[in-house]
Amino acid sequence: MGVAFSSLWNSLFGQQELKITILGLDNAGKTTLMYKMTLGSVVATAPTIGSNTETFEYKNLKFMLWDVGGQTSLRNSWSQYLAATNALIYVVDSNDRDRIALARSELHRIGTEEGITHAPILVWANKQDRRSAIGHGKFLDALH
Repeated sequence: MGVAFSSLWNSLFGQQELKITILGLDNAGKTTLMYKMTLGSVVATAPTIGSNTETFEYKNLKFMLWDVGGQTSLRNSWSQYLAATNALIYVVDSNDRDRIALARSELHRIGTEEGITHAPILVWANKQDRRSAIGHGKFLDALH
């Protein structure tokens, strides 16, 4: 009965595809996060030049993840990835105290982009397992 209902639901409403853009400074862990979400494990990665895409399905949803490089030379292209995004994951290396202010300014710049005004933004405090990582409270203060 459940399978029949699921098949009927899919035939009536189809599968919804959602685009999620993953942004952040270089070496923040964007690609690692994307592969953890799609493969369920951590894999060795190299710096992203341009972008990577992966898809995965969950129930009646198909997620297309866009992992965009965070090097200085690539940040001006971020806006083109935001135009059709349904959600943004902004990854911050909470262990990189020297660049937390830069991560904050880029996040604020992204928030003013025309294409992102409709999409929710999740800020991912990455590398919290490191001893020298900025704690949750200070992390929130640093990005405010």
